[in-house]
Amino acid sequence: MKIMLPVLHNDLPENSQWAYEVKYDGFRAQLLWSSHKQYSFISRTGKDLSKLFPEIIDFLSANDKTLKSHSPFLLDGEIAVLGNDGKSLFSEVQKRGRMRSEKSIQKAVLQRPVCFLAFDLLIYRGSSITDSPYEKRKKKLEDFFKEEDFPICPTMTFTKLLQSIPSQSRKEALHQVLECQGEGIVAKNKKSRWEKNRSNNWVKWKNWRLVKCFITGYNSENQYYDIGVFKGEEVYKAGAFLHGLGKKEKEILNKIIKKNGLLQNKNMYAISPSICVEVNYLERGEQELREPYFNRFLLDSEPEECTYEQMLLDELQLPQNVPVTNIDKPLWSCPPILKLDYLRYMRAIAPLLLPYLKKRLLTVIRYPHGMYGESFYQKQCPDYAPEYVQTSNHEGTSFIVCDSAETLLWLSNQLAIEYHVPFQTVDSDFVSEIVFDLDPPSREFFSLAVKAAKELKRIFDTLQLTSFVKFSGNKGLQVYLPLEKETFTWEDTEQFNSFIAAFLVKQSPELFTVERLKKNRGNKLYVDYIQHRKGKTIIAPYSLRGNQSALVAAPLFWEEVEEGLDVESFTMEKVIQRIKRQGCPFSHFFEINNSSLKKIITDLKSKGHVF
Repeated sequence: MKIMLPVLHNDLPENSQWAYEVKYDGFRAQLLWSSHKQYSFISRTGKDLSKLFPEIIDFLSANDKTLKSHSPFLLDGEIAVLGNDGKSLFSEVQKRGRMRSEKSIQKAVLQRPVCFLAFDLLIYRGSSITDSPYEKRKKKLEDFFKEEDFPICPTMTFTKLLQSIPSQSRKEALHQVLECQGEGIVAKNKKSRWEKNRSNNWVKWKNWRLVKCFITGYNSENQYYDIGVFKGEEVYKAGAFLHGLGKKEKEILNKIIKKNGLLQNKNMYAISPSICVEVNYLERGEQELREPYFNRFLLDSEPEECTYEQMLLDELQLPQNVPVTNIDKPLWSCPPILKLDYLRYMRAIAPLLLPYLKKRLLTVIRYPHGMYGESFYQKQCPDYAPEYVQTSNHEGTSFIVCDSAETLLWLSNQLAIEYHVPFQTVDSDFVSEIVFDLDPPSREFFSLAVKAAKELKRIFDTLQLTSFVKFSGNKGLQVYLPLEKETFTWEDTEQFNSFIAAFLVKQSPELFTVERLKKNRGNKLYVDYIQHRKGKTIIAPYSLRGNQSALVAAPLFWEEVEEGLDVESFTMEKVIQRIKRQGCPFSHFFEINNSSLKKIITDLKSKGHVF
């Protein structure tokens, strides 16, 4: 199958004739849909993908009735597994693509479905539109998806697997790619028609990471150069590269290696650390780089400067305006965590954490010496904060409003460990969400939090309210109800919350209590609905907690909330791996408005009960 492909450039075009799309790293595919009985789902190489990724076909089949008004249609796009809204996890798509067992595929579909990200519309209502300019095809694609209520921007939601990639300005696309550490951008000529094969009307720019390393070996058979860095006193294999060297550069380099290296077998030369180079790559695996590409020789660098720690720091692609200091500072002893480890977590989690911080008055708890010293609350933005740190004045305090990755990473470098936010945004007097804080007396009684959360889920399901649950990062659980914007007052939510808390306690008075004084609670779980009030705060989803175990306030899937839930497993590293494997349990949080709560609260006010 011949498809339109971009030309790789080192820079993006910058005039008004171009539009820009974030590039998602997945499997290129075309989807032709007439009905649930007539379709084709074909890869770039012409292979049928319908059995490898059946969730896409199932999603379209479930929407077949409404899709008839658009059919037949042909979409060009990318099969992706989203790590965040601006980045696809290629390794996870690759794993799916290698599966052949129907049982394994079905298990993967349930645990981590892929999505199809359409960036072009080639046939619509049976007519080819490939001769139409790109901007017209794009507008028709957007209108089509809006009419079907499919996402017009990629989102991690598992409920809508057909989404589109929007056109953006150059500035917007760059901001998203850099904030989300995405693969790159494709610039497209607005007047261009769809063509087969590679075309200069599409220009691809890659968001390269870089590693400063030294050459450790050369394979004369496959022409690959092995590279490494120092990890302590040992050489750590960072990967290998083939491309990027000019012909003369390669000839000179090979002569040097053969003259000074040791021939280990008929093809492989080993050389001591001496030749320093900078290599670009897209992603780093365990001792291997994805799409490695020689960039330049580091003639002024010594091999001792090429370290494992510097490789990890460079991998973060921290904004240039964010200073980083003391990366080797110990923050926790058990587990052993350095400041660099914390910064790596915050960089990775930023796209998932930021939506819960944006437009909120932020309170942080800073730990300047990690768990080895005192902590303190910080509400007032300090005078030395950089210009990009946004603030909002409230009752005489200039609060930080963390609306960007720069601000979040600056705070992280200041060792702000905990991030607490109120239940409303700075531009609204209305409540954004309801949260019930389920607080058992200690970690030993965590099972009480599980029981209370499951009972709340049952109540909310009965009321046809969509709820979410997260581990507090300490010893309890927190249950969320997203609310319709600009609708619910504090009086509304207070009445609802007190009723639900009282009902929960009435159902199981031997387990739960609303008693505020700890000494009077015994071993009962405290249903803290009082915390949900104006001016109060809650720990943000994905924030780390300043406890000895360095646990994360991690969103959970409801099916996980069972007796055997191991809260000690919610460490920084495991939370990142969990997102890669399972996605984010709060992925559709902002799609939910629970508008039916209006009637429930009206009934409460008029009748005093709803059950």
